[in-house]
Amino acid sequence: MNSKQYQLNNCLKKYRKGCGLKQGYVAHVLGLKNVAMVSRWENGKCLPDSANTFRLSILYKTMPEALFIDMVRVLRKEIAERESKFKPESAIKQKK
Repeated sequence: MNSKQYQLNNCLKKYRKGCGLKQGYVAHVLGLKNVAMVSRWENGKCLPDSANTFRLSILYKTMPEALFIDMVRVLRKEIAERESKFKPESAIKQKK
């Protein structure tokens, strides 16, 4: 998965503003040194790690997938396409 593919396709800024929070506050609560990383996440320059994704979802009172709904949709489609090409009998581990 190429993170550039999902550039600008996140809802981080929308949820932060919806909660009435400033980037500086979010950075402080997450234990970041400054707002630069929050800005980079919101602008799609990079993705937060899994721990920070969960922290953001808790802070914004939403599910983690809601923060990256476009990415989730693309990945669901990708997985469904791959699953449809996979033979079911080879996906199940056979008991001896």
